[in-house]
Amino acid sequence: MSDSVRFDRAAEYYDHTRGGAEEVDVELLRSELEGRARVLEVGVGTGLLALPLHEAGLRMVGLDLSGPMLGKVIEKHQGRRPFPLVLGDATRMPFAPAAFEAAYARWVLHLIPNWRDALAEMARVVGPGGVLLVNLGGADPVQEEVRRRLGAEAGVSVETIGLSWGRYDVLDEAAEALGGSPRQLPAIVEHEDEPLGDYFDAFERGVYSWTWPIPEEVRRRSLEAVRPWAEERFGPLDRPLARDVEVVWRAYDLT
Repeated sequence: MSDSVRFDRAAEYYDHTRGGAEEVDVELLRSELEGRARVLEVGVGTGLLALPLHEAGLRMVGLDLSGPMLGKVIEKHQGRRPFPLVLGDATRMPFAPAAFEAAYARWVLHLIPNWRDALAEMARVVGPGGVLLVNLGGADPVQEEVRRRLGAEAGVSVETIGLSWGRYDVLDEAAEALGGSPRQLPAIVEHEDEPLGDYFDAFERGVYSWTWPIPEEVRRRSLEAVRPWAEERFGPLDRPLARDVEVVWRAYDLT
């Protein structure tokens, strides 16, 4: 069984807790992937990216560790598979070498302890002449400060089990060892104004994967302890808190 984080429990609410940059992400990916014969999304989830790319004419294949998440892709497509969907582990992909001309992964490698194996698998199933696209994700500085405070109060580590968010220097080194030539794509600046109260509510409900090991009572107790600090540090928690977050995609051309 894989040690990667499985998102079965998030399938019903995942789309409601994500979003914001999807349209820009899709346009950026489409510009990179157009003309590629076959494209793999590693960690396709509920199809937030793959479905619009499929509708734009790309030949997609989706791989995910979670059956319920793949079920949401089918549900969104009137109960039919829009393109091949494969239940599988990113570190042991059931595809032949060079089966694709491109592969991409968004917000995935931080969930995989042996993420280097997943990256090597991406390079294997794409092969020379293809391209890998990766977005490591990450929280905005305000949410990251709050997250660490909540984690410390709850007595849990908030470090990722895989590649840390934003560590493109480490990713570049690993990709270069696999024959990938790094290329940074144009940065996307996403404006957010979500009140911190919404983040606290999501923490209390155990929405984020890093909160899943924390018992409900511990989450509530941690929230009560951290909320006064957050109000003093950032102001009223129900007030929109404007900040800009840079979304980074890196391309690796396989030679």
